[in-house]
Amino acid sequence: QVQLVESGGGLVQAGGSLRLSCAASVSIINSDVMGWYRQAPGKQRELVATITNHGGTVYADSVKGRFAISGDNGKNTWSLQMNSLKPEDTAVYYCDLWRSRWGTDYWGQGTQVTVSS
Repeated sequence: QVQLVESGGGLVQAGGSLRLSCAASVSIINSDVMGWYRQAPGKQRELVATITNHGGTVYADSVKGRFAISGDNGKNTWSLQMNSLKPEDTAVYYCDLWRSRWGTDYWGQGTQVTVSS
């Protein structure tokens, strides 16, 4: 059973920074895609950023230039550095591991990020 354990998150003022990390209980392989999603109250879960094992990244337009996703495959972890945070970034953030080799998707338990104005 694959487990993802998140850390980080919390309360920060607008303009501040936070770093989220996710650790997987399995070894990351070439076909895996690691990501972060978020869900604000009353809204659907949305993509924040993804990264492949080869370092290819995708970002939501709303976070480009402010957030950076990175991975450390040797440690089976990936992180999301969030800078210049805005109140609209407030949400529960979930890490995600898409294992395309098996067509399986795994989620972390979620961590709250609250940005005060």
